[in-house]
Amino acid sequence: MKKGWMYILECADGSYYTGSTNNLELRIAQHQEGNGARHTKSRLPVKLVYCEEFQRIDDAFYREKQVQGWSRKKKEALIDGMDKDLNKLAECKNKTNYKYYRRYLSGVEDEK
Repeated sequence: MKKGWMYILECADGSYYTGSTNNLELRIAQHQEGNGARHTKSRLPVKLVYCEEFQRIDDAFYREKQVQGWSRKKKEALIDGMDKDLNKLAECKNKTNYKYYRRYLSGVEDEK
């Protein structure tokens, strides 16, 4: 199987686009020419801000789908190399969260 890349682009409007490819240089050039994704086409120019290399393209595609589901803050932590913050940013913060429920049962107020 071919080698693959997962990448994140920052668009001119500040939004992020996450993709995967087996030829990173060509794919970035396609985005810059307006021949990439619909999202980037109307937000040129784009800038490569992060990439990961994989031995298999299907692993890069899997990682793309994983990162696409992340919040903007979590993507920015990845881009900035702040790996220790990724777990914290992934925590559920609504009232169905197990930690919240345990605090509620014990009568401890919400931590701000």
